[in-house]
Amino acid sequence: MRAIVQDRYGPPETLTLAEVDVPVPAADEVLVRVEAAALNAYDWHVMRGDPRMARLALGPTRPRARIRGRDVAGRVEAVGIDVRDLRPGDAVFADLGDADGAFAEYVCAPATLVAPRPANLTAPQAAALPLAGVTALQGLRDAGRVGPGQRVLVNGASGGVGTLAVQLARVLGATVTGVCSTRNVELVRSLGCAHVIDYTRADFTRGGRYDVVFDLVGNRSLGALRRALTPTGTLVLSGGGVYRGGSLLGPVRLLARGRLLAPFVRQRIVVLTATPGREHLDALRAYAEAGQLTPAIDRTYPLAEVPRAIAYLEGEHARAKVVVTL
Repeated sequence: MRAIVQDRYGPPETLTLAEVDVPVPAADEVLVRVEAAALNAYDWHVMRGDPRMARLALGPTRPRARIRGRDVAGRVEAVGIDVRDLRPGDAVFADLGDADGAFAEYVCAPATLVAPRPANLTAPQAAALPLAGVTALQGLRDAGRVGPGQRVLVNGASGGVGTLAVQLARVLGATVTGVCSTRNVELVRSLGCAHVIDYTRADFTRGGRYDVVFDLVGNRSLGALRRALTPTGTLVLSGGGVYRGGSLLGPVRLLARGRLLAPFVRQRIVVLTATPGREHLDALRAYAEAGQLTPAIDRTYPLAEVPRAIAYLEGEHARAKVVVTL
């Protein structure tokens, strides 16, 4: 089968299209024929081994997982002997976690990470949901405890997670303010934001006070983010940061400060670690099939052009999701 492989850390040029063996599912796994795979900031962080501290887990000189990509939509090709609730031919979607492997014609995944995909979404739309959707869902519903009548601000509202977070915050009953650049104002407003702040013209940390601030960018200090909260509001930190030639800690610095400060302030500070799994995919499917959640897609690329797609995403030109189609 064809797959995008990587044998050393580096820029998009280190990714190559190669012929590799079709994987064989273990007893608790399913083999998925890939129809679409979505890109995430996670992919270029792994590609570059950035921040460098992450290489302790990823691998010292190259990623342990040779094939990139973690968000996938496709059809079940075969199942392991212990899998009972999925069958060949089922349309599914999944977040593969740090095992990666989505940028290929076939991928194996534990059945616990695979769920039936929303019946009303195309394969590219379904592929755009898992990592970004679960991050948004866990960040708002679970960590942020968002409920009716609350004021929620999403910093990074035009990104892959942000475009879904705006919609989910509305579903949860909140009044949503989105922060984005000038060119993305209309996109963010169309997703249901009651207010949109163009960060090139205004500093959201010096304006209103919010019950929940969901930070997806990591471009403001902890003090500034807390200034945007009510006295008992909740700050949810979810990584962020951009590549500027390599870093040791990257967004970890802000996250670490948040964890250290959290026990000593009235405001809640939650550092989010999104966990893949079928339960959350099932929730996303329900929202999508109810017409409450629709992934926005910026561009699609064929498998052979994954390096170009990641370069586009990494350069911060992308809005919403970038998807690879097979």
